[in-house]
Amino acid sequence: MSELMEQFLELSVSPLIPSLPDDITLDIVARVPRSHYPTLSLVTKNFRKLIASPKLYKRRSFLGITQHHLYAVLRNHNTGEFSLYILHRKLNCTNRLVLVRSLPPMSSRGSYVPVGSKLYVFNDIDALSIDCTSHTVQRISDIPQRMSYKVVNVVDGKKIYVIGDSFCHVVEENGGWWKGWRKAVTVFDTETQSWEPKLVKEDMCVGLGPFWSDSVVMEGKVYMKGCSKRNSFVYGPEERKWELMDEMMNSKEWEGACVVDNVLYYHDRSGKAMMAYDPKQGCWSVVNGLEEFLAVETARSRWSRTVNYGPNKLALFFPKRQYGEKMICCAEIALERRQGGEIWGKVQWCHIVIEDGLFDDMVKCASVAI
Repeated sequence: MSELMEQFLELSVSPLIPSLPDDITLDIVARVPRSHYPTLSLVTKNFRKLIASPKLYKRRSFLGITQHHLYAVLRNHNTGEFSLYILHRKLNCTNRLVLVRSLPPMSSRGSYVPVGSKLYVFNDIDALSIDCTSHTVQRISDIPQRMSYKVVNVVDGKKIYVIGDSFCHVVEENGGWWKGWRKAVTVFDTETQSWEPKLVKEDMCVGLGPFWSDSVVMEGKVYMKGCSKRNSFVYGPEERKWELMDEMMNSKEWEGACVVDNVLYYHDRSGKAMMAYDPKQGCWSVVNGLEEFLAVETARSRWSRTVNYGPNKLALFFPKRQYGEKMICCAEIALERRQGGEIWGKVQWCHIVIEDGLFDDMVKCASVAI
């Protein structure tokens, strides 16, 4: 459709609010919490179009009033399918994970990373982006080189670094033989929506195998936690340099971790504590104020996932059994650094978000700013 035709159609449509210009109405609606948008979309057909319009979310981003929304990939035990769910937050009601029906089945082996209002998914070969304002899917060009056991992270909020195994070779050491893995690094630019032309092939032989339990980004570097302590590394994109992970950081078996305000957090299930690692201080500490909550609510949890939920906040997902039924819970935890450097947490709410017994494991979770 031509630009002239679009302008004509806009002029021919009645204003959203008769007494106000549409630009002012747009600013007003942009300031309304997204939890009210389903109700607003029922007012008129024009309001429904506005709620689905990309310009509304661009305005929200420009005004700096985006909200973080939680997404999770769950497996349905009856069908075997992996699907994407969104946490619906209802005022004065219990929050729930709701299936996003407009999306196709997800991959259990995919890597899910949020950038802006989009959720990028990198599978074994192909890749796609999900526009979380409209829940529509767009394919992006395939990864330039097929890589296995990928680690995918966002650095500087714009570029997605994909690190994987390009090939394997045998290394002789101390009279024995073991497999060494050469890493390949490639970068997807979310602004140009294209892969950077040069594939970075790293010469360093990294670890005994390709298996990583988790990875995070802090201070512009990718921290990759191996399944064994010997196999944990840090990659600096600017220097294209590999380093061994700091012994203190590597001393904990962190998994299902997240980074909030440049501090790493994870739920230590065996110790029933929320742990924090500050790279500036180079030490682990317990997040105070959560001891009783974690001891009671997560006592028998087989897994847990933390995710950044905005400034000074994280969300904790964990499974639970109640009256013989399997369910998944979610808690919002506010974080505060007090005088002396201690970190304290306070549970804002904790709800059962899935309780039909069909799901007891969460493959992935992510937080998207919309």
